[in-house]
Amino acid sequence: MRLFDGMMGNASEMDTKKAEEEISDLLSTGENVEHAYKLIRDMMLFTNKRLILLDKQGVTGKKMEYHSIPYKNITHFSIETAGTFDLDAELKLWVSGSSEPIQKTFNKQLNIYNVQSVLANYVCN
Repeated sequence: MRLFDGMMGNASEMDTKKAEEEISDLLSTGENVEHAYKLIRDMMLFTNKRLILLDKQGVTGKKMEYHSIPYKNITHFSIETAGTFDLDAELKLWVSGSSEPIQKTFNKQLNIYNVQSVLANYVCN
């Protein structure tokens, strides 16, 4: 069922240890993944130091783009919940120095409020 969920665009929480193994080369000394979400092939990882967005590209997914965003650089964020006819929820992040937000879309099977709460804990503390 998880494969089917991924094909349908459903985001899901993933094991933080598995996520940490996948990006071990990117982590700095003393940095660890505390929350991890997967959307088809892409990932959103909350570490104790920053937000890391992984964008797998191409047919094989071997080409990767990594966005590293220190929490202090997130100027504000918003969520848009899924509705009756609009089944997707959105998270938008504004990063200092950029006028356009970074947008991530989630199926309503993942609670967007939980993702927002995790983000708020890192950005507002």
